[in-house]
Amino acid sequence: MRIRHRTTYSYNGLVSLRPHRLMLRPRESRELRLRSMELAVEPQATVTWAHDVAGNIVATATFQAMTDRLVIESLAELELDAVAWPVFDVAASAIFHPFSYSTDERIDLGGLTAPQYADPAERLRNWSQAFVRSTPTDTLALLKDINAGVAAWVSYQERDDEGTQSPVETLERGWGSCRDMAVLFIEAMRTLGLGARIVSGYLQNPGREIVGSAGAGTTHAWAEVYVPGAGWITFDPTNRSVGGANLIPVAVGRDIRQVMPVVGEFIGMSDAFEAMTVEVSVRS
Repeated sequence: MRIRHRTTYSYNGLVSLRPHRLMLRPRESRELRLRSMELAVEPQATVTWAHDVAGNIVATATFQAMTDRLVIESLAELELDAVAWPVFDVAASAIFHPFSYSTDERIDLGGLTAPQYADPAERLRNWSQAFVRSTPTDTLALLKDINAGVAAWVSYQERDDEGTQSPVETLERGWGSCRDMAVLFIEAMRTLGLGARIVSGYLQNPGREIVGSAGAGTTHAWAEVYVPGAGWITFDPTNRSVGGANLIPVAVGRDIRQVMPVVGEFIGMSDAFEAMTVEVSVRS
């Protein structure tokens, strides 16, 4: 498939652009093979590449000239072989929840098992525990129930506001964007002692029937949970789906702030910012 992602910033006058961090290169894996990747930045920029702590490929664009417009466009061609209904070979020690990670797994997962949002009234913890039907309980069944439970409890609503709702806010409001629903699911996993991380990328929606996409493709956010034996399992609570079919990952992280596609600053008048537009197409 072919992915085109164009972000345009407009300013009322000339501004000086600080370095911008770009996370736009699809994350290669056994299921995803990147055939080509092109990145174009206007005005002219020096682009350097590096891997971050999570193994994501990050580009940093630095600018010399002042400008009243910034355009960042990426074009990627890739092959995706993720199956719609994957079968997971869970280790015997993790078939039932609760289970314990090995010492190495617990150390390496680190902050991915620790809740990132305050829950003083234990609203989220109680909501998550309600899905535990017995002790012990089937691990995969529990994860799938919570994944479906998010979509049953929360109505999807496209939201262009900056930032993400806290999990408790999403529960209380009963609506949220794909990133709000993914964060809710991830924090629910962490309250149960599981390692989970956020994923940002693209959603392929050729039939336009999948929630979270207004067209044939869009940026999207979902989650991965680490289960011994099976490894990182993909969950998309927005669509109640399991596995990576229709999902093209770009970056993974502990917090959604770490996987934003474009992050940067400018120096100029307080009213210099005029508008931002994002165009995404994902085509076979």
